Amino acid sequence: MDTEVLIVGAGPTGLTLANELRLADVPVVLVDKLSQRSTLSKAGGVQSRTQQAFDQRGLLEPLLATGNHPIGTAHFAGVTLALTRDRHRYPWRSIPQVVIEGFLEEHLAAQDLHVRRGHELTGLAQDGDGVTATFASGAVVRSRYLVAADGGHSTVRSLLKAEFLGRPGTMTTVAADVRLDGCEQPMTHARSEDGHWVSLFPLGTDPQGRPLHRLALGGPGRSLPREVPVTEDEIRDGLRAVFGSQVRLLELRYARRITNAALQAAKYRHGRVFLAGDAAHVHLPLGAQGMNTGIQDALNLGWKLAAAVHGWAPGHLLDTYHAERHPVAAAVLHNVQAQSLLMDLQGTRDPDLMAFKELFTALTQLPAVQYHLDDMLSGMGIRYPMPGAEGQSLVGLPAPDHDLGSTRSHELLRRGRGVLIDPDDRFADVAAPWQDRVDRTGQGADAEPMLIRPDGYVCWAGKPDDLEPALGHWFGEPR
Repeated sequence: MDTEVLIVGAGPTGLTLANELRLADVPVVLVDKLSQRSTLSKAGGVQSRTQQAFDQRGLLEPLLATGNHPIGTAHFAGVTLALTRDRHRYPWRSIPQVVIEGFLEEHLAAQDLHVRRGHELTGLAQDGDGVTATFASGAVVRSRYLVAADGGHSTVRSLLKAEFLGRPGTMTTVAADVRLDGCEQPMTHARSEDGHWVSLFPLGTDPQGRPLHRLALGGPGRSLPREVPVTEDEIRDGLRAVFGSQVRLLELRYARRITNAALQAAKYRHGRVFLAGDAAHVHLPLGAQGMNTGIQDALNLGWKLAAAVHGWAPGHLLDTYHAERHPVAAAVLHNVQAQSLLMDLQGTRDPDLMAFKELFTALTQLPAVQYHLDDMLSGMGIRYPMPGAEGQSLVGLPAPDHDLGSTRSHELLRRGRGVLIDPDDRFADVAAPWQDRVDRTGQGADAEPMLIRPDGYVCWAGKPDDLEPALGHWFGEPR
């Protein structure tokens, strides 16, 4: 074997996965077909759950220190969820994808793991022992496992002939990174009477400290083929149709046409090959849910692959990646399709749809509705199906960040191991056989006893007799 895990694609998903595997002392090779890192941001928002996960690895503070990353307010179909702004410890932030990629790549380089660039995958074969990947350069890499993180047009998925099911794109909208004059609001979704619309949200600042925005625009007659270049005149015309002379384009840094395709891989696991991020699911980019979902795919898969490489993974563990993550992405596709309809991206101005949107907007002023939508968009409402979840309020959910006196429970996850919070020291003997995989702490007198997986999800809480089965289910046979 040349390496234990080969990751194809060095976007946010692949970089996060590489970091997780290096944390677990797993040899990794990370390749990308681009000769240099992209300077373009396909996404620009980081949800609460993703920030929480970065904090659990000690990465959040240094990431936020990379620049001005303003706090924003989540929206659903252009309706601002103002009541949820301070609901979570880590509110929605504007952090461009290019910043996240640069930060993670530099973090890996500090651990002597460098992206092998200019590696275009051309062939793939697997057997009972591993996977053989061949590249256009003639290079061959043999690995025990391979993860496809190579985007919506995944070469790995194509070579596997994996089913990619759903609805192909029926329309396009423009997405662009711009500098504007006259844009005072940090985030807005505005529409003209004749159906033209513009969405704006902040991307922080450029190296000169000037504000940048991600712009999306559409409306009647604006759905053009993807290969048609986006021009400055097109952007100016779209801004003028909605804002008149109030907002002006100063600089167009990057633009592309995106579709409303909603597609998902039928299976995330194909033997020793796994699909993650956009290679597993694509949809209209609303709320940066694609990037955040991909990062969460990597966090879910990383510790499970590490367990398999180190030889202690229970037989079912790798299969839980699909079982847990496929429904999450399916729900994202569902909510994005609903949002695209409510936002009337084609500008049809159908009176029935307008009546429904007015009713929906009124309903979103109810706190319960805003909280439900916030749970959906922030990632904090994700609950994995787990044994022992019945009747337990915490099992399957992201772990709360308890104050344990000298530390926080999330800080204990920075080693990438399981954590048992045992405030009364009741379970030392039970946990002892798994001490090479699970860290136990007796701190936190007010904390509820709980077992937390390396990816930050509670997998046991409460019932003493269920702890040993939970340890065995998630952390394998004791040594």
